[in-house]
Amino acid sequence: MLNRQQAPDFKQVSTINFIQPQHKQLDNGVPVYIVYSGEQDLVRIEFLFNNVNWNLEKPLQAIAVSAMLNNGTSKRSSKEIAEQIDFYGAFFQTEYAQDQSTVTLYSLNKHLASVLPIVKNVLSDSQFPQHELDLYIQNQKQKLQVNLQKNDILSRKEFAHSLFGNTAYGVDIQAKHYDELKREDLVDYFKAAYTPNNCTIIVSGKFDEESLNLLNQQFGNNWASCDAVVNKFTFEDSNKQYVYKERPEAIQSAIRIGKIAVNRKHEDFPGLQILNTVLGGYFGSRLMNNIREDKGYTYGIGSGISSLQDAGYLFIATEVGAEVCADALIEIYKEIELLKTELVGEEELTLVKNYMLGSMLGSLENIFSHADKFKNLHFFGLDYDYYDRYINKVKSITAEEIRDLAKKYLTTEEFTEVVVGKK
Repeated sequence: MLNRQQAPDFKQVSTINFIQPQHKQLDNGVPVYIVYSGEQDLVRIEFLFNNVNWNLEKPLQAIAVSAMLNNGTSKRSSKEIAEQIDFYGAFFQTEYAQDQSTVTLYSLNKHLASVLPIVKNVLSDSQFPQHELDLYIQNQKQKLQVNLQKNDILSRKEFAHSLFGNTAYGVDIQAKHYDELKREDLVDYFKAAYTPNNCTIIVSGKFDEESLNLLNQQFGNNWASCDAVVNKFTFEDSNKQYVYKERPEAIQSAIRIGKIAVNRKHEDFPGLQILNTVLGGYFGSRLMNNIREDKGYTYGIGSGISSLQDAGYLFIATEVGAEVCADALIEIYKEIELLKTELVGEEELTLVKNYMLGSMLGSLENIFSHADKFKNLHFFGLDYDYYDRYINKVKSITAEEIRDLAKKYLTTEEFTEVVVGKK
């Protein structure tokens, strides 16, 4: 008889299997990585382009080009592109990130012959019509004006700028930058970045040899290359920085604390992820237990580790009642110091290990998730043995190792502390 008053025993995940991609190449040298699954007639094709030619005088070039990429070619208007993609039940989106810009197509395999030419037309012939640019500028300035009234967004913006300065990772975007956008600058960036010699294609789903031939017919030729300089940044740790943006009327204050750290290429990164989980990386973390459950200062608080191409950073973020902001900061730093001076208990460490292994297993819910895991490796020059090392580190890490990592990386004298609101 099942005793429903007794919680089931923890069972640690023993093995996690990853679907590794096949490496192909188009006639013009564009690398194609295929993560295959033959279960459903659906495929996701991602075209990833490194961000290039960073220019502080034109900080919105890559962002605006990504946003406006499907707003019209010499053959099709933005409306026609959308209607033709919709007709075949496909989905087409663009996304800008700090290191790469991505164009993603979701389609049924049987419609690839019809939708791939549309995508090729967009990636080789986008025109950025002036009337579309004017509308983009108007909308983005309004959005920026609204966002700058939100304490959490402003704190994130100030935090990134304090850490990374006037680079693509931290530039302080203002309304004037939208006013300075010029169509010819977008065209120049498009020609430099969206080229076969700057493209990696990652395919996930049911994708056979016939589908690969269709992809090669469209993107393996008649696509002009251009030389460009891939963005490269260097950063150094800094002394303690305080950024305080007072808002006398604020009911809540946004807090963001952290520093530059290592990225996924560093041997300490898996251990640092475990340390982060203990501190604030899941709902049962120390920050949640203290700041939310015990003190009731916030609805939520968390910490994270982000891995960028040229840097990594760790952060703690929350919004608290303005009247308890100073007390919340004291408690946050108290939790950090405890990790540097006291060993994590065996029961807590076991819970964190099981949570992290379960999360890794749960994150591989479909073939697209396996492709995402590959992307995490590929652009950092890593192999799948990274995940073996990660899993082994989660299973084997000791409380002493966590304390040593806390001493090494949770150096609060180097933290940037941003508060927007009142404290």
